[in-house]
Amino acid sequence: MCAQVANTLGFEKRQDERFGPDFRWLTVAPPGERTELVLAHGYGAWEPERVGKFTGIVLGADDIQATYETLKAKGVQFIEAPAAQAWGMMQAIFTDTDGNQYVLVGPAAADATGGAQ
Repeated sequence: MCAQVANTLGFEKRQDERFGPDFRWLTVAPPGERTELVLAHGYGAWEPERVGKFTGIVLGADDIQATYETLKAKGVQFIEAPAAQAWGMMQAIFTDTDGNQYVLVGPAAADATGGAQ
């Protein structure tokens, strides 16, 4: 996930610290943004059986279809294309190179253009 986030998704690497052979603290963020995403290896409640499952990380996009097309062209593997959800937004699901799943959400097409909901 580290290289994929920093390169493919266009995030900047902000911190990359190693503390011995088993612990790494990496932060990434969209260019120009203050909020950083921490990607830590060997920290806290990490469990090997969680690899390849949903991460709990949800990313937002103003135009989910355009973001989906851009990321797909860069090689991001989607297991679910953007689709309208019962709760009123669009959602797509992609995976990193380890099979971990991430959700991409955005407003429905009418919402994104200022139309009625």
